[in-house]
Amino acid sequence: MSASKLYILDTNVLLHDPKCLVEFKEQDIAIPMTVLEELDDIKDRKKNVAAEARAAIREIDKILSGATSPSEIHSGVQIKLEGKDRETVLGKLSIYPDHELGKEKGFLPAETNKDNRIINCALHLQATMPKRQIILVTKDLNMRLKAMGAGLKRVEDYRTDQLVSDIDLLPAGHTHLETPFWEGVDEVESYHDAEHTYHRVAREVLPETYANEYIYDDSQDFAARTMRTEGDKVILRDLGYQKLMQQNCWGISPINIQQAFAMNAMLDPDIDLAILLGSAGSGKTLIALASALELVIEQQRYNKIIVTRSTPPVAEDIGFLPGTEEEKMTPWLSAINDNLEAMHEHDERPQSSVKYAIEKANIQFKSLNFIRGRSIQNAIVLIDEAQNLTPQQLKTILTRCGKNTKMVCLGNLAQIDSNYLTALTSGLTYIAERFRDYEGCASVHFEGIFRSKLAEYAEEHL
Repeated sequence: MSASKLYILDTNVLLHDPKCLVEFKEQDIAIPMTVLEELDDIKDRKKNVAAEARAAIREIDKILSGATSPSEIHSGVQIKLEGKDRETVLGKLSIYPDHELGKEKGFLPAETNKDNRIINCALHLQATMPKRQIILVTKDLNMRLKAMGAGLKRVEDYRTDQLVSDIDLLPAGHTHLETPFWEGVDEVESYHDAEHTYHRVAREVLPETYANEYIYDDSQDFAARTMRTEGDKVILRDLGYQKLMQQNCWGISPINIQQAFAMNAMLDPDIDLAILLGSAGSGKTLIALASALELVIEQQRYNKIIVTRSTPPVAEDIGFLPGTEEEKMTPWLSAINDNLEAMHEHDERPQSSVKYAIEKANIQFKSLNFIRGRSIQNAIVLIDEAQNLTPQQLKTILTRCGKNTKMVCLGNLAQIDSNYLTALTSGLTYIAERFRDYEGCASVHFEGIFRSKLAEYAEEHL
Protein backbone atom coordinates (compact mmCIF):
# COMPACT_ATOMS: atom_id res chain seq x y z
CA MET A 1 0.00 0.00 0.00
CA SER A 2 1.40 3.40 -0.99
CA ALA A 3 1.96 6.12 1.58
CA SER A 4 -0.64 8.89 1.60
CA LYS A 5 1.97 11.62 1.03
CA LEU A 6 4.78 12.00 -1.48
CA TYR A 7 7.44 14.58 -0.64
CA ILE A 8 9.46 16.16 -3.48
CA LEU A 9 12.78 17.43 -2.08
CA ASP A 10 14.59 20.49 -3.36
CA THR A 11 18.40 20.54 -3.45
CA ASN A 12 18.71 23.01 -0.59
CA VAL A 13 16.88 20.65 1.79
CA LEU A 14 19.49 17.94 1.20
CA LEU A 15 22.28 20.50 1.67
CA HIS A 16 20.67 21.82 4.84
CA ASP A 17 20.38 18.33 6.35
CA PRO A 18 22.01 15.48 4.39
CA LYS A 19 20.33 12.96 6.74
CA CYS A 20 16.83 14.34 6.13
CA LEU A 21 15.72 11.24 4.20
CA VAL A 22 14.82 9.44 7.43
CA GLU A 23 12.85 12.41 8.83
CA PHE A 24 9.68 11.89 6.76
CA LYS A 25 8.71 8.73 8.69
CA GLU A 26 6.40 6.38 6.80
CA GLN A 27 5.81 8.80 3.89
CA ASP A 28 7.49 8.43 0.48
CA ILE A 29 10.15 10.72 -0.99
CA ALA A 30 10.90 11.55 -4.63
CA ILE A 31 14.06 13.28 -5.77
CA PRO A 32 13.96 14.87 -9.24
CA MET A 33 16.92 14.11 -11.52
CA THR A 34 17.65 17.84 -11.58
CA VAL A 35 18.39 17.74 -7.85
CA LEU A 36 20.98 14.99 -8.38
CA GLU A 37 22.56 17.09 -11.12
CA GLU A 38 22.76 20.10 -8.81
CA LEU A 39 24.34 17.98 -6.06
CA ASP A 40 26.85 16.67 -8.58
CA ASP A 41 27.67 20.23 -9.65
CA ILE A 42 28.13 21.37 -6.03
CA LYS A 43 30.09 18.44 -4.60
CA ASP A 44 33.39 19.38 -6.27
CA ARG A 45 33.21 23.11 -5.59
CA LYS A 46 35.55 24.64 -3.03
CA LYS A 47 32.66 25.84 -0.90
CA ASN A 48 31.28 24.95 2.50
CA VAL A 49 28.24 23.15 1.08
CA ALA A 50 30.39 20.81 -1.03
CA ALA A 51 30.80 18.48 1.93
CA GLU A 52 27.04 18.51 2.54
CA ALA A 53 26.43 17.68 -1.13
CA ARG A 54 28.79 14.70 -0.93
CA ALA A 55 27.13 13.55 2.31
CA ALA A 56 23.67 13.78 0.71
CA ILE A 57 24.82 11.76 -2.31
CA ARG A 58 26.19 9.06 0.01
CA GLU A 59 22.88 8.90 1.90
CA ILE A 60 20.93 8.53 -1.36
CA ASP A 61 23.34 5.87 -2.61
CA LYS A 62 23.09 3.94 0.65
CA ILE A 63 19.34 3.58 0.13
CA LEU A 64 19.26 3.03 -3.63
CA SER A 65 22.14 0.54 -3.67
CA GLY A 66 19.63 -2.14 -2.67
CA ALA A 67 17.65 -1.70 -5.91
CA THR A 68 17.80 -4.58 -8.37
CA SER A 69 16.54 -2.74 -11.47
CA PRO A 70 16.04 0.80 -12.86
CA SER A 71 12.26 0.35 -12.60
CA GLU A 72 12.61 -0.21 -8.84
CA ILE A 73 14.52 3.08 -8.48
CA HIS A 74 11.70 4.82 -10.38
CA SER A 75 8.93 3.17 -8.33
CA GLY A 76 10.73 3.47 -4.98
CA VAL A 77 13.25 1.69 -2.73
CA GLN A 78 12.46 1.07 0.93
CA ILE A 79 14.30 3.43 3.32
CA LYS A 80 15.76 1.60 6.31
CA LEU A 81 17.12 2.92 9.58
CA GLU A 82 20.37 1.63 10.99
CA GLY A 83 21.13 0.80 14.62
CA LYS A 84 18.63 0.43 17.43
CA ASP A 85 15.78 2.12 15.50
CA ARG A 86 16.03 -0.15 12.45
CA GLU A 87 12.61 -1.68 13.23
CA THR A 88 10.92 1.66 12.52
CA VAL A 89 8.93 1.52 9.28
CA LEU A 90 9.86 4.26 6.81
CA GLY A 91 8.63 5.13 3.34
CA LYS A 92 10.25 4.67 -0.06
CA LEU A 93 12.78 6.79 -1.96
CA SER A 94 12.52 7.20 -5.74
CA ILE A 95 14.28 9.20 -8.45
CA TYR A 96 12.04 10.94 -10.98
CA PRO A 97 13.31 11.82 -14.50
CA ASP A 98 11.99 15.37 -14.84
CA HIS A 99 13.83 16.57 -17.97
CA GLU A 100 10.97 16.05 -20.42
CA LEU A 101 8.43 17.96 -18.36
CA GLY A 102 7.55 21.57 -19.05
CA LYS A 103 6.53 21.33 -22.68
CA GLU A 104 2.87 20.70 -21.90
CA LYS A 105 0.29 23.35 -21.11
CA GLY A 106 0.23 24.48 -17.50
CA PHE A 107 3.92 23.84 -16.83
CA LEU A 108 6.66 26.40 -16.25
CA PRO A 109 9.35 26.97 -18.93
CA ALA A 110 12.27 24.84 -17.80
CA GLU A 111 14.93 24.88 -20.50
CA THR A 112 17.40 26.86 -18.41
CA ASN A 113 15.69 27.13 -15.00
CA LYS A 114 16.37 24.22 -12.67
CA ASP A 115 13.89 25.44 -10.04
CA ASN A 116 11.16 25.29 -12.67
CA ARG A 117 12.09 21.71 -13.53
CA ILE A 118 11.68 20.68 -9.90
CA ILE A 119 8.35 22.53 -9.64
CA ASN A 120 7.18 20.88 -12.89
CA CYS A 121 8.04 17.49 -11.43
CA ALA A 122 5.77 18.20 -8.45
CA LEU A 123 3.00 19.55 -10.73
CA HIS A 124 3.18 16.45 -12.95
CA LEU A 125 2.98 14.08 -9.98
CA GLN A 126 0.09 16.10 -8.55
CA ALA A 127 -1.80 15.71 -11.86
CA THR A 128 -1.06 11.98 -12.29
CA MET A 129 -1.57 10.95 -8.64
CA PRO A 130 -4.82 12.69 -7.60
CA LYS A 131 -5.33 10.37 -4.61
CA ARG A 132 -2.01 11.29 -2.98
CA GLN A 133 -0.84 14.52 -1.37
CA ILE A 134 2.14 15.81 -3.38
CA ILE A 135 4.25 18.13 -1.23
CA LEU A 136 7.23 20.14 -2.46
CA VAL A 137 9.75 20.78 0.34
CA THR A 138 12.21 23.66 -0.18
CA LYS A 139 14.12 26.18 1.91
CA ASP A 140 13.84 28.72 -0.92
CA LEU A 141 11.04 31.19 -0.14
CA ASN A 142 10.87 32.50 -3.73
CA MET A 143 10.59 28.94 -5.06
CA ARG A 144 7.72 28.27 -2.65
CA LEU A 145 5.90 31.35 -4.00
CA LYS A 146 6.50 30.28 -7.62
CA ALA A 147 5.25 26.76 -6.92
CA MET A 148 2.04 28.01 -5.33
CA GLY A 149 1.54 30.47 -8.16
CA ALA A 150 1.96 27.62 -10.68
CA GLY A 151 -0.85 25.67 -9.00
CA LEU A 152 0.92 23.34 -6.57
CA LYS A 153 -1.41 22.70 -3.63
CA ARG A 154 1.15 21.85 -0.95
CA VAL A 155 4.51 23.59 -0.52
CA GLU A 156 6.43 23.46 2.77
CA ASP A 157 9.65 24.54 4.43
CA TYR A 158 11.86 21.89 6.01
CA ARG A 159 11.50 22.52 9.74
CA THR A 160 12.51 19.25 11.39
CA ASP A 161 15.51 20.91 13.06
CA GLN A 162 13.62 24.08 14.03
CA LEU A 163 13.51 24.13 17.83
CA VAL A 164 11.80 27.46 18.46
CA SER A 165 8.70 28.91 16.79
CA ASP A 166 9.63 32.53 17.43
CA ILE A 167 13.10 34.05 17.62
CA ASP A 168 11.98 35.99 20.69
CA LEU A 169 11.75 32.65 22.53
CA LEU A 170 15.50 32.13 22.12
CA PRO A 171 17.30 32.37 25.49
CA ALA A 172 18.89 35.80 25.99
CA GLY A 173 21.39 34.36 28.42
CA HIS A 174 20.57 36.95 31.07
CA THR A 175 17.55 38.02 33.11
CA HIS A 176 16.95 41.49 34.50
CA LEU A 177 14.97 41.61 37.74
CA GLU A 178 12.67 44.60 38.21
CA THR A 179 13.03 44.48 41.99
CA PRO A 180 16.24 43.97 43.99
CA PHE A 181 17.08 40.26 44.08
CA TRP A 182 17.45 39.96 47.85
CA GLU A 183 13.98 41.42 48.49
CA GLY A 184 12.45 38.26 47.02
CA VAL A 185 14.62 35.82 48.97
CA ASP A 186 13.36 34.52 52.33
CA GLU A 187 16.03 31.89 52.95
CA VAL A 188 19.54 31.56 51.56
CA GLU A 189 22.50 29.33 52.25
CA SER A 190 25.80 30.99 51.28
CA TYR A 191 29.17 29.28 51.15
CA HIS A 192 32.65 29.72 49.69
CA ASP A 193 34.48 27.37 47.35
CA ALA A 194 37.99 28.44 46.33
CA GLU A 195 37.74 32.13 45.31
CA HIS A 196 34.00 32.06 44.59
CA THR A 197 30.92 32.72 46.73
CA TYR A 198 27.78 30.67 46.10
CA HIS A 199 24.16 31.10 47.18
CA ARG A 200 21.62 28.29 47.44
CA VAL A 201 18.08 29.72 47.13
CA ALA A 202 14.60 28.27 46.56
CA ARG A 203 13.74 27.35 42.98
CA GLU A 204 10.60 29.49 43.17
CA VAL A 205 12.80 32.61 43.35
CA LEU A 206 14.02 31.91 39.79
CA PRO A 207 11.57 29.33 38.41
CA GLU A 208 12.61 29.71 34.74
CA THR A 209 16.37 29.93 35.13
CA TYR A 210 18.77 27.53 33.41
CA ALA A 211 22.47 26.67 33.50
CA ASN A 212 24.82 29.67 33.08
CA GLU A 213 22.06 32.26 32.87
CA TYR A 214 23.18 35.61 34.27
CA ILE A 215 20.91 37.32 36.81
CA TYR A 216 21.07 41.02 37.71
CA ASP A 217 18.89 43.82 39.06
CA ASP A 218 18.79 47.63 39.05
CA SER A 219 20.78 48.00 42.26
CA GLN A 220 24.06 47.83 40.30
CA ASP A 221 25.28 45.72 43.17
CA PHE A 222 23.89 42.22 42.60
CA ALA A 223 24.92 40.04 39.66
CA ALA A 224 25.15 36.26 39.63
CA ARG A 225 25.19 33.25 37.35
CA THR A 226 23.03 30.16 37.71
CA MET A 227 25.33 27.17 38.11
CA ARG A 228 22.81 24.34 38.45
CA THR A 229 19.56 23.24 40.06
CA GLU A 230 19.36 20.70 42.86
CA GLY A 231 15.76 19.56 43.32
CA ASP A 232 13.86 22.59 44.60
CA LYS A 233 17.04 24.66 45.01
CA VAL A 234 19.07 26.82 42.64
CA ILE A 235 22.82 27.32 43.05
CA LEU A 236 24.05 30.81 42.09
CA ARG A 237 27.64 32.01 41.80
CA ASP A 238 27.90 35.57 43.11
CA LEU A 239 29.80 37.67 40.56
CA GLY A 240 29.30 41.20 41.84
CA TYR A 241 28.02 43.88 39.46
CA GLN A 242 30.91 46.29 39.95
CA LYS A 243 33.50 43.52 39.78
CA LEU A 244 32.08 42.42 36.43
CA MET A 245 32.20 45.97 35.06
CA GLN A 246 35.83 46.36 36.20
CA GLN A 247 37.06 43.39 34.17
CA ASN A 248 39.84 44.22 31.72
CA CYS A 249 41.17 42.11 28.86
CA TRP A 250 43.98 43.36 26.64
CA GLY A 251 43.10 46.95 27.55
CA ILE A 252 39.38 46.52 26.86
CA SER A 253 36.72 46.89 29.57
CA PRO A 254 32.99 46.24 29.11
CA ILE A 255 30.76 49.20 28.33
CA ASN A 256 27.53 47.60 29.56
CA ILE A 257 26.56 44.62 31.67
CA GLN A 258 25.91 42.31 28.70
CA GLN A 259 29.48 42.81 27.50
CA ALA A 260 30.61 42.09 31.06
CA PHE A 261 28.65 38.81 31.09
CA ALA A 262 30.26 37.80 27.79
CA MET A 263 33.74 38.59 29.09
CA ASN A 264 33.05 36.55 32.21
CA ALA A 265 31.95 33.59 30.08
CA MET A 266 35.04 33.92 27.89
CA LEU A 267 37.40 33.93 30.88
CA ASP A 268 35.71 31.08 32.77
CA PRO A 269 37.66 27.81 32.25
CA ASP A 270 34.48 25.79 32.92
CA ILE A 271 32.74 27.28 29.86
CA ASP A 272 33.61 25.22 26.77
CA LEU A 273 31.18 26.98 24.41
CA ALA A 274 30.34 30.69 24.41
CA ILE A 275 27.55 31.88 22.11
CA LEU A 276 27.59 35.65 21.59
CA LEU A 277 24.60 37.10 19.72
CA GLY A 278 23.81 40.70 18.98
CA SER A 279 23.40 43.49 16.46
CA ALA A 280 26.22 44.87 14.35
CA GLY A 281 28.30 47.22 16.48
CA SER A 282 27.26 45.74 19.83
CA GLY A 283 30.82 44.63 20.63
CA LYS A 284 30.65 40.85 20.12
CA THR A 285 33.87 40.49 18.14
CA LEU A 286 35.77 43.06 20.20
CA ILE A 287 34.96 41.37 23.52
CA ALA A 288 35.63 37.88 22.15
CA LEU A 289 38.96 38.87 20.59
CA ALA A 290 40.18 40.88 23.60
CA SER A 291 39.31 37.99 25.93
CA ALA A 292 41.03 35.50 23.62
CA LEU A 293 44.21 37.58 23.55
CA GLU A 294 44.14 37.80 27.33
CA LEU A 295 43.77 34.02 27.67
CA VAL A 296 46.50 33.17 25.16
CA ILE A 297 49.14 35.87 25.74
CA GLU A 298 48.68 36.98 29.35
CA GLN A 299 47.27 33.89 31.06
CA GLN A 300 48.81 31.37 28.62
CA ARG A 301 45.88 28.98 29.05
CA TYR A 302 45.75 28.25 25.32
CA ASN A 303 48.38 28.04 22.59
CA LYS A 304 46.59 29.71 19.71
CA ILE A 305 43.51 31.48 18.39
CA ILE A 306 41.84 29.98 15.32
CA VAL A 307 39.43 32.26 13.50
CA THR A 308 37.03 30.89 10.89
CA ARG A 309 33.76 31.83 9.23
CA SER A 310 31.41 30.91 6.43
CA THR A 311 32.40 32.47 3.11
CA PRO A 312 29.15 33.73 1.52
CA PRO A 313 28.33 32.28 -1.92
CA VAL A 314 27.35 35.74 -3.21
CA ALA A 315 31.00 36.74 -3.11
CA GLU A 316 34.15 35.40 -4.74
CA ASP A 317 34.97 31.80 -3.95
CA ILE A 318 38.08 31.36 -1.79
CA GLY A 319 39.77 29.29 -4.48
CA PHE A 320 39.93 32.27 -6.83
CA LEU A 321 41.85 34.46 -4.39
CA PRO A 322 45.67 34.48 -4.57
CA GLY A 323 48.03 33.36 -1.84
CA THR A 324 48.07 30.88 1.00
CA GLU A 325 44.99 29.69 2.87
CA GLU A 326 45.39 32.40 5.51
CA GLU A 327 45.91 35.08 2.83
CA LYS A 328 42.81 33.81 1.01
CA MET A 329 40.76 34.05 4.24
CA THR A 330 41.94 37.56 5.13
CA PRO A 331 39.24 39.41 3.12
CA TRP A 332 36.49 37.42 4.85
CA LEU A 333 37.98 38.04 8.29
CA SER A 334 38.62 41.75 7.98
CA ALA A 335 36.37 42.30 11.02
CA ILE A 336 39.07 40.67 13.17
CA ASN A 337 41.75 42.99 11.79
CA ASP A 338 39.43 45.98 12.25
CA ASN A 339 39.00 45.13 15.93
CA LEU A 340 42.72 44.51 16.42
CA GLU A 341 43.39 47.94 14.95
CA ALA A 342 40.74 49.50 17.21
CA MET A 343 42.38 47.96 20.29
CA HIS A 344 45.76 49.46 19.39
CA GLU A 345 44.73 52.74 17.76
CA HIS A 346 46.33 54.80 20.55
CA ASP A 347 49.65 52.94 20.47
CA GLU A 348 52.72 54.71 19.19
CA ARG A 349 52.97 52.24 16.31
CA PRO A 350 49.50 50.67 15.83
CA GLN A 351 50.44 48.42 12.90
CA SER A 352 53.42 47.00 14.77
CA SER A 353 51.18 46.32 17.78
CA VAL A 354 48.66 44.48 15.62
CA LYS A 355 51.42 42.41 14.03
CA TYR A 356 52.81 41.61 17.50
CA ALA A 357 49.37 40.49 18.75
CA ILE A 358 48.82 38.23 15.73
CA GLU A 359 52.24 36.61 16.09
CA LYS A 360 52.29 36.37 19.90
CA ALA A 361 48.76 34.91 20.12
CA ASN A 362 49.43 32.70 17.09
CA ILE A 363 46.20 33.89 15.42
CA GLN A 364 45.39 31.62 12.48
CA PHE A 365 42.76 32.45 9.86
CA LYS A 366 41.31 29.15 8.62
CA SER A 367 38.57 28.14 6.23
CA LEU A 368 35.87 25.73 7.36
CA ASN A 369 37.50 23.06 5.20
CA PHE A 370 40.44 23.15 7.64
CA ILE A 371 38.11 22.41 10.55
CA ARG A 372 36.61 19.25 9.06
CA GLY A 373 38.28 16.04 10.14
CA ARG A 374 40.60 17.72 12.64
CA SER A 375 40.88 17.47 16.40
CA ILE A 376 41.75 20.93 17.68
CA GLN A 377 43.80 21.00 20.90
CA ASN A 378 44.74 23.86 23.27
CA ALA A 379 43.05 26.58 21.25
CA ILE A 380 40.31 29.16 21.25
CA VAL A 381 38.20 28.87 18.09
CA LEU A 382 36.28 32.00 17.08
CA ILE A 383 33.50 31.16 14.60
CA ASP A 384 32.55 34.50 13.07
CA GLU A 385 29.25 35.08 11.19
CA ALA A 386 27.93 31.81 12.62
CA GLN A 387 24.36 32.75 11.66
CA ASN A 388 25.15 31.67 8.08
CA LEU A 389 25.95 28.09 9.08
CA THR A 390 23.47 25.21 9.07
CA PRO A 391 22.98 23.01 12.14
CA GLN A 392 24.98 20.26 10.40
CA GLN A 393 27.89 22.58 9.67
CA LEU A 394 28.03 23.83 13.25
CA LYS A 395 27.84 20.27 14.51
CA THR A 396 30.83 19.42 12.31
CA ILE A 397 32.82 22.29 13.81
CA LEU A 398 31.83 21.74 17.45
CA THR A 399 32.68 18.05 17.31
CA ARG A 400 36.27 19.00 16.39
CA CYS A 401 36.75 20.37 19.90
CA GLY A 402 39.63 18.52 21.54
CA LYS A 403 41.38 18.75 24.90
CA ASN A 404 41.58 22.24 26.43
CA THR A 405 39.72 24.00 23.60
CA LYS A 406 37.07 26.70 23.87
CA MET A 407 34.59 27.31 21.05
CA VAL A 408 33.10 30.78 20.56
CA CYS A 409 30.19 31.38 18.14
CA LEU A 410 29.61 34.98 17.07
CA GLY A 411 26.60 36.05 15.04
CA ASN A 412 23.76 38.39 14.25
CA LEU A 413 20.53 36.61 13.29
CA ALA A 414 19.35 39.74 11.47
CA GLN A 415 22.19 39.45 8.94
CA ILE A 416 21.78 36.01 7.37
CA ASP A 417 23.29 35.85 3.87
CA SER A 418 22.22 32.30 3.01
CA ASN A 419 19.28 31.99 0.62
CA TYR A 420 17.87 28.95 2.43
CA LEU A 421 18.41 29.84 6.09
CA THR A 422 16.21 31.99 8.29
CA ALA A 423 16.68 33.23 11.84
CA LEU A 424 14.61 30.27 13.03
CA THR A 425 16.48 27.59 11.06
CA SER A 426 20.01 28.99 11.40
CA GLY A 427 22.55 26.70 13.04
CA LEU A 428 23.28 29.49 15.52
CA THR A 429 19.66 29.44 16.73
CA TYR A 430 19.77 25.64 16.79
CA ILE A 431 22.80 25.34 19.07
CA ALA A 432 21.71 28.22 21.32
CA GLU A 433 18.53 26.26 22.08
CA ARG A 434 20.15 22.79 22.11
CA PHE A 435 22.86 23.85 24.57
CA ARG A 436 20.51 25.78 26.87
CA ASP A 437 20.87 23.23 29.69
CA TYR A 438 24.50 22.27 29.10
CA GLU A 439 26.61 23.37 32.08
CA GLY A 440 29.61 24.02 29.83
CA CYS A 441 27.80 26.55 27.61
CA ALA A 442 26.94 30.22 28.14
CA SER A 443 24.85 32.21 25.68
CA VAL A 444 24.79 36.02 25.88
CA HIS A 445 22.65 38.34 23.77
CA PHE A 446 24.30 41.76 23.50
CA GLU A 447 22.26 44.92 23.84
CA GLY A 448 23.15 48.42 22.64
CA ILE A 449 25.23 49.57 19.67
CA PHE A 450 28.50 51.34 20.35
CA ARG A 451 30.09 51.53 16.90
CA SER A 452 28.74 55.02 16.19
CA LYS A 453 25.59 57.13 16.44
CA LEU A 454 25.00 56.53 12.74
CA ALA A 455 25.26 52.73 13.14
CA GLU A 456 22.86 52.81 16.10
CA TYR A 457 20.31 54.91 14.21
CA ALA A 458 20.59 52.72 11.11
CA GLU A 459 20.07 49.54 13.15
CA GLU A 460 16.93 50.97 14.79
CA HIS A 461 15.31 52.72 11.82
CA LEU A 462 16.25 50.87 8.64
